[in-house]
Amino acid sequence: MEMQEEEKREEQYEGVRLCDVISIEEIVSVHYFQYKSNFAFPGESHDFWELICVDYGEIRVVAGEREIPLRQGEMYFHRPGEFHNVLTDGRISPSLVVIGFFCRSSPMERFSGKLLSVDEREKELLGRIVREASSVFSGRMDDPYQKKLRFSRRAPFGGAQLIRQYLSELLISLYRRSFSRVPAERGRGERGERGESYRRIVRYMESHIREKLTISRICRDNLIGSSQLQKIFRKNAGIGAIELFSRMKIEEAKRMIREGGCNMTEISDRLGYSSVHYFSRQFKKLAAMSPTAYESSIRSLSEKQG
Repeated sequence: MEMQEEEKREEQYEGVRLCDVISIEEIVSVHYFQYKSNFAFPGESHDFWELICVDYGEIRVVAGEREIPLRQGEMYFHRPGEFHNVLTDGRISPSLVVIGFFCRSSPMERFSGKLLSVDEREKELLGRIVREASSVFSGRMDDPYQKKLRFSRRAPFGGAQLIRQYLSELLISLYRRSFSRVPAERGRGERGERGESYRRIVRYMESHIREKLTISRICRDNLIGSSQLQKIFRKNAGIGAIELFSRMKIEEAKRMIREGGCNMTEISDRLGYSSVHYFSRQFKKLAAMSPTAYESSIRSLSEKQG
């Protein structure tokens, strides 16, 4: 009887080995910096992957013999050994996130040569990587010529592991959204067309960021039905068109606050809000802090880095 009970206890639990589908071996660089509008870079190639994401403005990415326009919220992956460069337009000073890393996992091949858009969750993961890296490594995050990361003596416990975890999560999220989904009853051509429609309407929103937009106006100006519009945005962004436009407005407000020169009332007016009170409520709803609190936190961070 005792032997039977012991055998039953042994059969109750059995561990399962967890495997990494994307394994980050080493981090080479983590940068967040703003290029000057006339920045010139000779280009380079190296033996690791490099992702580049535009946080503000737009650039042209040189990848081998190709030249690809990259706009706010878009990301491109340079594969190991690929010659690449960044070109600015001479007008806007773009802000970029650049992360270099070693990864030999086979799913990474799907990212090669792909231009991808980042959603809000992925943007948050990029922010976490940058924030964690600023604590884990010494040196400036805005130095694109820094060749070697060095650990800070005051690096927080587990910081390096979190960077790898956030980057892995970012890559898995991008892979699932971009390569894993096969929409029912749709061909590849139609899916590509819908993706292009989404990007075209987002660019339209960017150009009208300081106006009030409604679903009916977006549909009228872009020759699309309202149900089709919402379907495209739910598929590509996970949220509705107006909700995305509201978030874009708040991101623009953040940029204006960071640059200074405008008070909250002026920012509210320039972004087409009916009142500064409504602007403040929307800002707090989407940014989880008031515009004034955001302004203070950014200033505090800049003073610390200076």
